[in-house]
Amino acid sequence: MKNIKITLSLLILLGISSCDEFLSEVPDNRTMIDTPEKISELLVTAYPNNSYFAIAEVMSDNVFDTELKEAANLNNDQSYNWEMHTQIGYETQNGFWTESYASIAAANQALASIEKLGNPVSLNPQKGEALIARAYNHFMLVSLWSNRYNPATATTDLGVPYITKPETSLLVQYKRNTVKEVFDLIEQDITEGLKYVTNNYKEPKFHFNVEAAKAFACRFYLIKGDWDKVLEYSEGIGSKPTRIRNWTAFNAVPFTQMSLEYSKAEQETNLLIDYPNSIANRAGSYRFALAGNRSDEILGNQANMWNKPNLIRAQGQYYGGVMVVVPKLYEYFKVTNITAGIGQAYTATVLFSNDELYLNRIEALVMKNRMAEANTELGFFLGTRTSGYNAATDLMNETVVQAKYPVIANEFTPFYALTPLQASYIKAIAEAKRKDFIREGLRWFDIKRFNLVVTHNTLEFGKIIRNNVLEKDDKRRALQIPLRASDNGIEKNPR
Repeated sequence: MKNIKITLSLLILLGISSCDEFLSEVPDNRTMIDTPEKISELLVTAYPNNSYFAIAEVMSDNVFDTELKEAANLNNDQSYNWEMHTQIGYETQNGFWTESYASIAAANQALASIEKLGNPVSLNPQKGEALIARAYNHFMLVSLWSNRYNPATATTDLGVPYITKPETSLLVQYKRNTVKEVFDLIEQDITEGLKYVTNNYKEPKFHFNVEAAKAFACRFYLIKGDWDKVLEYSEGIGSKPTRIRNWTAFNAVPFTQMSLEYSKAEQETNLLIDYPNSIANRAGSYRFALAGNRSDEILGNQANMWNKPNLIRAQGQYYGGVMVVVPKLYEYFKVTNITAGIGQAYTATVLFSNDELYLNRIEALVMKNRMAEANTELGFFLGTRTSGYNAATDLMNETVVQAKYPVIANEFTPFYALTPLQASYIKAIAEAKRKDFIREGLRWFDIKRFNLVVTHNTLEFGKIIRNNVLEKDDKRRALQIPLRASDNGIEKNPR
């Protein structure tokens, strides 16, 4: 589908420096997207063909130095030290930036084609998908390349260019919108797109269906601190949903099948699944990863609300247990040359799930001081992740939560105020999310919005030789604009 030619004159944004072949064609000398079938086909490319999982995960506090120098990887090293990637390709910052803007271009072309066809009601589903996809791609870009959302500074903080039209010129100078402008445009696209999205797809979980679009809306409004909107869009999940991941059943699956099981469309919790070019599943390729001697800090009994075994656990062991993983990333390798043994790697990524939606809802309940409901729902959720859970004795109340997660001064500092009680609950929810989405990068976005301090140590024979601390409001929290894009005029982030 990527071979459909749309006007990817986003040369500056995409960071294309060698473009003689591209420039040899007139912009309008391309495949015409002029039928509903072609529009639907084009929208398959409105999802990034690259993954942020390895980028975001390695910047978080979920990874440690395993000291496996044989697994050294430049991208992994640069992410661990919050540096700009100097390479392009799989799991690179440039790759995700480029593919996100290519996906935005596809969404914009679909919307322009729908308008040219007269905006028929029959194309409303495609219109809804294109709007939500455009919003999502911009949301991920601003979440990675800008400062965290803060209404007090959003009017001046540098966002990303928000593109709403296909380009008709070969070279266009792009300006970064402010974070406020980007968030306003995302909200506009979400609001409009939700009017039209549908579940009427042959494979709905590979598209922004109704449930996935609402889950995205919940994530967006959680970042904005609009708790009422989070509760509105999560209302359908219920107080004790059955459509969340069953970790007991997952753990019963043979290890070799676990990653495939995790991302299956048949899993009711999975709302949106993508298969980008990615080698994120190749755990042995990264020195900075989940170290076997540190994994209990996140997944051990002491990290459980009731000091019981967590059902979420690292089950894969590499290099004699020095490195461990939660097996959830399934790689499909498509051979393109049998003789040479080469091909393209694609990794199943769950972009939205009921698990995240439910935790986001609980957080909104806490922020609305609806503590009785929050206790019921958080207790239920954590119970489904606890081996030997007993609802009669494993209680969930304010005393239990505050004892497990006492307030630490200046630890969680979002842009809004937290009462001491809310701070304890927010930490409990953030830790639950940290476990559930380990390896999937979501922890990084909590680190940004809560302004958490992260320390990454580099070791030599078990001794610290470098102590790298990401302090609060550290400028490195916003990724530096990829070199090819900044060389072509996109303003860099301050350093």
